[in-house]
Amino acid sequence: MKPNLLYIDQYGGHYWARTVKELCAKLDRTKATKMYVDGIDGKSYHTGYVIGDLWLSCFTPMRKEA
Repeated sequence: MKPNLLYIDQYGGHYWARTVKELCAKLDRTKATKMYVDGIDGKSYHTGYVIGDLWLSCFTPMRKEA
């Protein structure tokens, strides 16, 4: 089973969802557009989604060996 991912909008609202489809359903929308940011290395990185008038940044669980 996929873990819940945390999405935070530009106003500080928190949303938990396992999939983008589930996130759209929670926001009563049907379409999500990928959101990108430019890195300092000149590359573009997919960081979340734009759904309706919300810009949602995704925060994924991380596990790193100490």
